Amino acid sequence: MPTANLNVLVAMAAGLLSFLSPCVLPLFPSYISFVAGVSFDEIQGTVANPRTRRAILINSLLFILGFSLVFIALGAGATLLGQVLFQQQGVIRKIGGVFVILMGLYVGGWLRIPFLMRDWRVELKDRPAGYLGALMVGITFAAGWTPCIGPILGTILTLASVSQTASTGIMMLAAYSLGLAIPFFVSSLAIHRFVPFFDRFKRFFPVVTRGSGLILVALGVLLVSDYFTVLSRLAFSLTPEWLFDIERRLLR
Repeated sequence: MPTANLNVLVAMAAGLLSFLSPCVLPLFPSYISFVAGVSFDEIQGTVANPRTRRAILINSLLFILGFSLVFIALGAGATLLGQVLFQQQGVIRKIGGVFVILMGLYVGGWLRIPFLMRDWRVELKDRPAGYLGALMVGITFAAGWTPCIGPILGTILTLASVSQTASTGIMMLAAYSLGLAIPFFVSSLAIHRFVPFFDRFKRFFPVVTRGSGLILVALGVLLVSDYFTVLSRLAFSLTPEWLFDIERRLLR
């Protein structure tokens, strides 16, 4: 239980880091424009228009649902694979830890991996019509491999693969989706404020990338050394009792 709780928090933080990454954040206006089916000029100029705002709201939610379905399915699959290889969990954890360390070095810019530097995204040149189109764009976004989101997502899938139950893996990837979805949704509601925010935030991209890399490297070291379990127990012991009361009520 303590390890599962910590995994969920790590996964949600990873989703937020994915949104703030240099490969996702600068493309956010383009995603909103494409998903909502209107030009960026229209979004900027008619953001107060109720019809435009409704289109952004509904299509953003469907886009989020699309990528969440794919991520959650990946989490369930990774956990089931880990359960099949349960007897080798120690080896899997150490190999996964080394993988996470390599991903951290890559994300931080200290290691070049040509394979990961290629963009494997599936391009949709024309958005499918209707609300189904927004859902399909979300699924395509999640199914594509980008240099930024891939290593972070791969780290969360590695943690999911050494989880004890499939429900934990599903919960982890749901948390990752939530961490990515919340800033996406909030930004879509305040799209007229996004450009000024981005102009101020983009100078922090080097800090975000290096910080993300350091976090992944530290997480990989914890996995290899099996100190992640010790850390999760410490976090569990420091968690206020009222948070557990809330969790128990939600699970009823």
